[in-house]
Amino acid sequence: MKEIAVVILNWNGIKHLSEFLPSVLKHTNHNLADIYVIDNASTDHSVDFIKSNFNTVKIIQNKQNKGFAGGYNLGLQQISCPYFVLLNSDVEVSPGWIEPLYLNMKNDAAVAACQPKILDYKNKALFEHAGAAGGFIDKLGFPFCRGRLFYALEKDQGQYNNKTEIFWATGACMMIRAELFKQENGFDDRFFAHMEEIDLCWRLKNKGYKILFIHNATVFHLGGGTLSTISPNKTYLNFRNNLFLLYKNLPQTNLLSTLFKRMLLDGVAFFHFLLTLKPQHAWAVFRAHRAFYKALSYLNKYRRTAPVQKPLKKISGVYQGSIVYDFYIRKIKLFSLLNASKFRQ
Repeated sequence: MKEIAVVILNWNGIKHLSEFLPSVLKHTNHNLADIYVIDNASTDHSVDFIKSNFNTVKIIQNKQNKGFAGGYNLGLQQISCPYFVLLNSDVEVSPGWIEPLYLNMKNDAAVAACQPKILDYKNKALFEHAGAAGGFIDKLGFPFCRGRLFYALEKDQGQYNNKTEIFWATGACMMIRAELFKQENGFDDRFFAHMEEIDLCWRLKNKGYKILFIHNATVFHLGGGTLSTISPNKTYLNFRNNLFLLYKNLPQTNLLSTLFKRMLLDGVAFFHFLLTLKPQHAWAVFRAHRAFYKALSYLNKYRRTAPVQKPLKKISGVYQGSIVYDFYIRKIKLFSLLNASKFRQ
């Protein structure tokens, strides 16, 4: 058994596999890691393509498309090793990318998961939206990254070339202890896609584990491979899953007050979509809230059995300000310009 399983989830992604899988095979230390593709019931002959062109890649076939969360949960049950690397199918890796992740995990048992630097495949001087230089959240649960605040992407000039503790590691490229992944029952597959990795990292941080950004490992992410950034379905999943995220993980002391503030801001987003002639996105926000209310029985059941939720003020990687206010009202577009004293470290 090798130390690491590099696991790519695929759904009708034959184009991405042909373009990006060669870099994974070329730049991954095969003495350290095996490479797997979990296929989510593709209909584009992806499996036959892999068998014909990449015969060293191990294949796990799911019988139906369970999304990002459910697809990984099913596939990873069939893999035994100490560490998983979850890698998007549209990621190009660089030489020596995996060793720094592995060594930092191996040398510190308190680290549950970590991520490398994520740069834009199309413009390799820029950070990429999904992860950039490590994920954080603000006091209202809005996620953001070093190197990326909402749609504003920074140029990588070495400003984040330091190992640091973060709040969440991106599912585009995340190394996680297999034992902890399985203890937590993996991702919450009700999320289907988007923010399931933030939920998992939050659960691990509630148990006292650390999540790290490792600066001397780099990958390049294409992004938008499954859902376009302009997709109303992506809007729906982001709004719904963010409410799931808060309800599952916030302590009782500020759960209702935080949800109330978030729903007000979601209402602002709803009317903004209407005023900017994006009715499908406004409808997606409405559907997201309706789905949240329908899921309350499940969410309440989870809260009754979950470990104690820590106050955000006691968790590292949380910004004790409002990233929405800072970005849209104060016009702050760089992570480095945020008030450093508002971060819990």
